[in-house]
Amino acid sequence: MCGIYGVVSSDPSHERVSKQLEFMGNVLHHRGPDDQKNIVCNFAGKALGFGFVRLAILDLHTGMQPIRCSVDGSMILCNGQIYNYIELKNMVKHEPFMTNGDVEVALHLYRLKGLAFLNSLNGMYAGAIFDPQKKRLLLFRDRFGIKPLYFFASRGLFAFASEIKPLLSVRDVPGELNRHRLAAFFTYRYVPGNDTLFSGIKKVPPGAYLDYNLITGEFSINRYWNYHLDRIHPETTIEDAADQFHELFSDAVRIRLQSDVEVGSLISGGIDSSAVSAQAARHQPLIRLFTMGFESNKYNELPKVKAFLSANPEIFSRAQLNTQICREGHLNRLPDIVRSLEEPLSLGTLLPTDMVCEMAAKQVKVVLTGEGADEIFAGYRKFMIEAAASQFYKLPVGTRQELLTHFPELHLYMRQRNSDPAERYIQNETLFSSSEIEQLTGMKPQPSLFSDDAKPFLTGKEDPLNTMIAFETRFRLPDYVVLRLDRLSMRHSLEARTPLLDYRLAEFAATLPVGFKANLELVLEKFICSYSYQKHQILDHETAYRRKQPFTIPLADWLSKPEKLPDFLQEILMGNLINQQGIINPEYAKSLVREITTKDIGPETLVSSADRVFSIIIFTLWYQTFFA
Repeated sequence: MCGIYGVVSSDPSHERVSKQLEFMGNVLHHRGPDDQKNIVCNFAGKALGFGFVRLAILDLHTGMQPIRCSVDGSMILCNGQIYNYIELKNMVKHEPFMTNGDVEVALHLYRLKGLAFLNSLNGMYAGAIFDPQKKRLLLFRDRFGIKPLYFFASRGLFAFASEIKPLLSVRDVPGELNRHRLAAFFTYRYVPGNDTLFSGIKKVPPGAYLDYNLITGEFSINRYWNYHLDRIHPETTIEDAADQFHELFSDAVRIRLQSDVEVGSLISGGIDSSAVSAQAARHQPLIRLFTMGFESNKYNELPKVKAFLSANPEIFSRAQLNTQICREGHLNRLPDIVRSLEEPLSLGTLLPTDMVCEMAAKQVKVVLTGEGADEIFAGYRKFMIEAAASQFYKLPVGTRQELLTHFPELHLYMRQRNSDPAERYIQNETLFSSSEIEQLTGMKPQPSLFSDDAKPFLTGKEDPLNTMIAFETRFRLPDYVVLRLDRLSMRHSLEARTPLLDYRLAEFAATLPVGFKANLELVLEKFICSYSYQKHQILDHETAYRRKQPFTIPLADWLSKPEKLPDFLQEILMGNLINQQGIINPEYAKSLVREITTKDIGPETLVSSADRVFSIIIFTLWYQTFFA
């Protein structure tokens, strides 16, 4: 894993661009502590600068970037990993290779196939190609946006980087709050789509490329991959689906174990990280596993992890389990976490994710994780509720009653269910209502919180469940789930790989009958995953059919005892810092603090007063970090 950055300046001064690159690279040092390289050149009266910081994982001796082709002067730099590079290299084996790694394969594939090269890549990547023949700078990002890529464009300047802080260091980047997206943050707990909360700084969308004309300074953004969810194969049997899933899953793990350094695995009580760890252990019996626990029994999954390992000694007898307990005192890490995230994200997963990445980074450079299955195979409670609501009156009476027992909120959801799928998605994600946001920020939210250029690909023929998955994989997956994982792993110079986000698995999931994902008869989410894991002995029956428990912290317990919190949190909760910043209403924030309760609150609670207060804490820390 690495970091990339670059500048196109109408000022042709090499010295100025070189200094800028050096500063950007230093800011990104945590992404690539092993090496750094900058290149500056002139083209069409402009100065072009490209830089790379390296975390050496593959091709340790010759894999430094940027990489320039000796034939036509084209150049590539890329953050991430292209897992199928060995197979792809056969297509370009006669090209003049200078390295033995994956990234140069992508450059030569681009030279051979043009923009179509992106359809051949399987991996997590965010890269840039300088093509002097076509007078083009091309930025590109993997299908689900696992690796980040930001850019800023104005007259006479174009800059890009793996993170936001390097862009804030560039002259003429305003570094101002984008108030237009403030309501989106307090609705979703993150900012979905291409915009950020920094004015003028945007994301290259997942599955897209940005084509920048080096002569005119104009650019366009185009998608090279859309997630089609309207192509269900109703004739598929559960047995065939389980076999196909296993084949794809096994290969996804295998290719992500490719490394010239040791690979570990993060494991929780969930079925997906357990399955990934089990499959990886079959290849690497000495694998190091890393997990977090909590003092509160309701939140603590450590006993489940230990029970799973003990129940499968033939797989894990030589594995090494590393554990740590997450306590309320660890909230003092929040300022550093917020600075590393750069974009405000407000979910309790932040703290244990940061801690487990720090623990793992002390022993390995690469870990596998279970992220992604919940999004593409419908693993969240909201998916079950949407599937139940859309099919409710077609189901047997007994099944209806069982669903109402499992999901008491289903009746209300069906009464309020919006006919517009975008509004339904917002309905499921809302932290603050529009009127509450106006009270909190003094600003009336825009009629639509979704920008048109960032909506998912939909034909209108999708099942309601798949429509929700389309929104989930376009927004929450790249803009919260993998953004959190990337920033908090790279904060500790750790590469995190996600086998369950292999695009082949995602495309397979899209063809499945929706009942294979949200099984309403069994009231079971991710049914195909559980069925396949057990059938192919990846997991034992008890683990495979274990109910999902959200990986989060006891927020209500901790925030209800402000006297035990770090001083900076007490300062926020009392409203003093909020008042100084003048962005949100301190009196309204204090009223939410008074409402915090621990009654009937647990890991499954999606929205509570504690969650609302936590979003205010995260925003206040974020604003203090970047604008105060």
